[in-house]
Amino acid sequence: MTQSKIAIVTGASRGLGRNTALAIARSGGDVIVTYQRSAAEADAVVAQIEAMGRKARALQLDTGNIAGFAPFAEQLRAALRETWQRDTFDHLVNNAGHGEYALIADTTEAQFDSLVNVHFKGVYFLTQALLPLIADGGRVVNLSTGLTRVSFPGYAAYAAVKAAVEVLSVYMAKELGARGIAVNTVAPGAIETDFGGGAVRDNPGVNKLFADMTALGRAGVPDDIGPMIASLLSESNRWVNAQRIEVSGGQGI
Repeated sequence: MTQSKIAIVTGASRGLGRNTALAIARSGGDVIVTYQRSAAEADAVVAQIEAMGRKARALQLDTGNIAGFAPFAEQLRAALRETWQRDTFDHLVNNAGHGEYALIADTTEAQFDSLVNVHFKGVYFLTQALLPLIADGGRVVNLSTGLTRVSFPGYAAYAAVKAAVEVLSVYMAKELGARGIAVNTVAPGAIETDFGGGAVRDNPGVNKLFADMTALGRAGVPDDIGPMIASLLSESNRWVNAQRIEVSGGQGI
């Protein structure tokens, strides 16, 4: 019997993380869902995954608190043994994040630091902490944004830290290649979620602005992203490595 692949999706209680976790389960994978605050929402995702006949666990994780990564790794090790009788997992999707909207002239140091801590330092050091638990031949997917290619006022700090993640992904691919671990970046365009206060989803003017600058004529929805990430983790894409893959419907072309 073939052993199920196990994926960790950070920030999977809502938005793109939730959609990705469910897409992985639909593709036949098991999932460890991390959440920062809402245990109830994370448990609901676990229940949906289990209803598909897959295994799942929810673990609390603040991706902006680097000091918490070593204890999280120990919790993860215990969860893997209890639920899967394994010491390793296969796929890491560094999805957790938040938005800070501010023009360069108005950005506070606190806003800047929070973006760096979650989106860059968090990705760097969480991956580092979990390296001993990632199986050889595994996959890492880091989430970026279409805003590293197409600029939009107010997202300078956010886009800059995501650009750092894109470079980091290339170096991860180089350094982890000897273990057969592929690392890629997925860069969504504007998506209708609660990200950034739900600006694209809930503000018709913002939604239309992005729809008008997208070749396919609409803003994205979570179902445009989660299944793509799930497919990137499959054996069908095993030779895709060190790439920035934009999933934006042709935004800003």
